[in-house]
Amino acid sequence: MSTMPKPLPLYVVKEKSRHGRTKLFFRIGKGPRVRLPDDPSSKAFKAAYKTAMKGEQVEATIIVERVRSLRWLVQRYMESAEWSGLAIATRKQRGLFYRQVVDASGNVDCRTVTARDIRNGLERRKATPALANNFLKSMSALFKWALVHEHVGVDPTTGVKRLKNKSDGFPAWTDEDVKRFTNHWPIGTRERLAFEMLLTSGFRRSDIVRVGRQHMTQAVVRIRTAKTGTPVTVELSDRVLDLIEETQTGDLSIIVGKKGMPLTKESFGNWFREVCRAAGVQKSAHGLRKLSATIAANAGATTHQLMAQFGWVTTQQAEVYTKGADRERLGIVTSRLVSEQIELITAPHPEKGAGIDGKNRSKSNR
Repeated sequence: MSTMPKPLPLYVVKEKSRHGRTKLFFRIGKGPRVRLPDDPSSKAFKAAYKTAMKGEQVEATIIVERVRSLRWLVQRYMESAEWSGLAIATRKQRGLFYRQVVDASGNVDCRTVTARDIRNGLERRKATPALANNFLKSMSALFKWALVHEHVGVDPTTGVKRLKNKSDGFPAWTDEDVKRFTNHWPIGTRERLAFEMLLTSGFRRSDIVRVGRQHMTQAVVRIRTAKTGTPVTVELSDRVLDLIEETQTGDLSIIVGKKGMPLTKESFGNWFREVCRAAGVQKSAHGLRKLSATIAANAGATTHQLMAQFGWVTTQQAEVYTKGADRERLGIVTSRLVSEQIELITAPHPEKGAGIDGKNRSKSNR
């Protein structure tokens, strides 16, 4: 679901140059135009805007955008088709990182950025490894694009390793969590339908809010994931189909809010977290997706089968579950083998004469 762009501040107008570049100007009525920095969220823009509102002259150093600077590169990237094709949440996250980089080193020539600079950026964020790795991912996307378009000669993120994250992220639901939730929210409630749909399909919240009857052919749901655009196909059980018929749903979205209106992924995530807490479950929608993948892997689903249902584009994420399931199965089998061998070693031997000894064996061979 798209969101409206933020309106520009008062007296700020947008114009396009003959080269297709978008520029921002401050102008009151028919007064003189004052050039402003291109990023309305940057400190430089806010400083220049504040100065212009006071009627004072905006310093040229505030608005000058040096060609090939990091500020220039980020602006070009944000004007690209590649940037426009990213999910809104991805643009928001990366935009925060780019703003930090521009505020700290905006005038640095982007061609002089080195792998050491990128590693230093990771080091400054090492207290939160997941955040640090998202920073690396954002910078990698920027410089890969810059390399393709010949703005830089080398991608400084190449070879920079992600930080090790000991956290497993969102915890998966347990059997006890499932019992608590289903005991609290009966069949026929929107809460129970959302739970059953999430567990059966394994959809992300960004997809569960979009699934509607238009995506269904009888029991089969076909949809492209919002995160990666990967097509996924799942079959809903008769049980879930019956739940859909017994529960309030929308026209284009099966999961809806109280008033029957579609939900955004953010509002759904907040709502579902609240209904989990009401049931005494301290978990999230993503944790339910993890349980779904765990159930599938433990039942023998292969790496590529998991990728097909859960929309992963690489084997790495799927193998987190298949390797875990394989290790458990192999561990059980191996421990049984060990137990059998121990029994053979420790079992009491028959006394001489009570069974086959050397003398009896020689007689039996005659």
